[in-house]
Amino acid sequence: MDNAQSKPEWLENWKPDPDAPKTGNPNWKRGGRSPNPAGRPKGKVDRRFKVTKMLEDDADKVVRVVIDSALKGDVQAASLVLSRIAPALKAQAEKVNFEFDASAPMTEQVQSVLQGIANGEVSPDVGKQIIESIATLAGIKQIDELEKRLAALEIR
Repeated sequence: MDNAQSKPEWLENWKPDPDAPKTGNPNWKRGGRSPNPAGRPKGKVDRRFKVTKMLEDDADKVVRVVIDSALKGDVQAASLVLSRIAPALKAQAEKVNFEFDASAPMTEQVQSVLQGIANGEVSPDVGKQIIESIATLAGIKQIDELEKRLAALEIR
């Protein structure tokens, strides 16, 4: 993808602030001497990797112990086993069917959602989600409009 096409129009002439504070060591160059020579030596295995490897070797035994504990009545072990084989159900919004004009002004869109709630066609919680989505879209449209106005001012 062309870099010029991936940038928004208002960002095309942007340059970083030369007075902004720099982070890291400004003298260090990639491929140079390490700024932390006392750090972890090459080839040394990380402790987390060692623990993970040990757990992999004994994973079958650990699983068997947890399952046996669950079968003996250990509620925590049973909860752990059940959470892996039957995860908690997530709420799913119901489909709704009501009169809605997406091209109408936003206030009319919200009014039609409220009317759908009043008529029993839309549950209040789903109606709230729809109204929040309309509000989010309104915010995005405002940003688009501001970008256009700013571009027009820069042209002048």
